[in-house]
Amino acid sequence: MDYILAIIAGLIQGATEFLPVSSSGHLVLFHEIMGFNFSDSLLFDVVLHLGTLAALLVCFWRDLIKIVRGFFQSLVKWNVAQDVDQRLAWMIILGTIPAALIGYFFEDVISSLFHEGGSATTVVAVMLALVALRFFYMEKVAAKNRETANLNWFDSIIIGLAQAIALIPGTSRSGITIIAGMWRGLKRETAAKFSFLLSMPIVFGAGLKSVLDIESINSGEISLLLVGFLSASISGVIAVKFLLKYLERHSLAVFAWYRLALAVVIFLWLILR
Repeated sequence: MDYILAIIAGLIQGATEFLPVSSSGHLVLFHEIMGFNFSDSLLFDVVLHLGTLAALLVCFWRDLIKIVRGFFQSLVKWNVAQDVDQRLAWMIILGTIPAALIGYFFEDVISSLFHEGGSATTVVAVMLALVALRFFYMEKVAAKNRETANLNWFDSIIIGLAQAIALIPGTSRSGITIIAGMWRGLKRETAAKFSFLLSMPIVFGAGLKSVLDIESINSGEISLLLVGFLSASISGVIAVKFLLKYLERHSLAVFAWYRLALAVVIFLWLILR
């Protein structure tokens, strides 16, 4: 049964980390309803997040090679204005700074305010609903006509600040950064791709920090960790490829309605449990 639950947890993490529906909202319900608690929940969460990082590497390894090459080329000959790969590399660095700084210096404050105590689940439900309403609004007012080549410094800062807001559970990192990109006039699929690329340094950094906090690993649960990792990786790859294709022709409305429905379910759960 533990293996089945580990697979389900991985599937949920991988899919909802990239679809703009909030992984925390789904995992709250999963743990509450199924009662699945790994002996070291921090370790299990780290492994699932590393699984989603692996999914991004699978989906964007070609882009990453170009971006890394562009970064090193910029150190030799600065040509950010003309070279898209150079500019994208520095846009990702700049956009990573807000969430990295806020996460590093205010992790304890954010945890105490939003992740601990009886209000944590309520925060998830509220943010699910609020961001859903922003989906509807941005679909109505955003221009949605700019490409990756048109990204500028201000775009990166705005999307980076949005990624910092995603530290509040229930927000959805992909959701809030996609609508931030749309607010800046990016096409949906362009905003989504930049959102995924931008998340990689944060996921890697947070995972590395968490790994350093782990004191020991129960050798008897390594197979469970591996199952969760593979499950999150596979579902993550599917979710990324699906979303990028879906957003080429469809709006965020279906995800907004889904988030509202999930918020209602969580509120009902809180009332009736």
